[in-house]
Amino acid sequence: MRRRTAIVAAARGWIGTHYRHQASLRGIGCDCLGLIRGVWRELIGPEPETPPPYTPDWAEAQGRETLALAAGRHLLAIPMAEAQPGDVVLFRWRDHLPAKHCAILSGPATLIHAHDGAAVAEVDFAPWWQRRIAFAFPDLVPEPD
Repeated sequence: MRRRTAIVAAARGWIGTHYRHQASLRGIGCDCLGLIRGVWRELIGPEPETPPPYTPDWAEAQGRETLALAAGRHLLAIPMAEAQPGDVVLFRWRDHLPAKHCAILSGPATLIHAHDGAAVAEVDFAPWWQRRIAFAFPDLVPEPD
């Protein structure tokens, strides 16, 4: 449970960071992926891979589950119903589109995310979000020895 608490605490440290496409600097700017990358660096260390440059419409243009495939290279997927605070969740905006937004669950009914036009925030995991969840990956931090 300690690791999940650490992930949520680290993610909360990013609250108020302005949205900046492709950025990942706490207090300076980040996008949704940049938030996940930043929490990874804070708790684990260097990122396992550098994301390629991407445009805001990358998912629609490619039509592939690029974000989910990348997450799956470094995290283990779980059934969405098993997601808990500290887990990374991916969302798709429409049923026929690839997942292109990510967040960290921060409580049973809240999540932390970055989105265009706003700062990183902790928001209700409202039905609107729940209908759009596509993938869940358990916590970022390896179990302590």
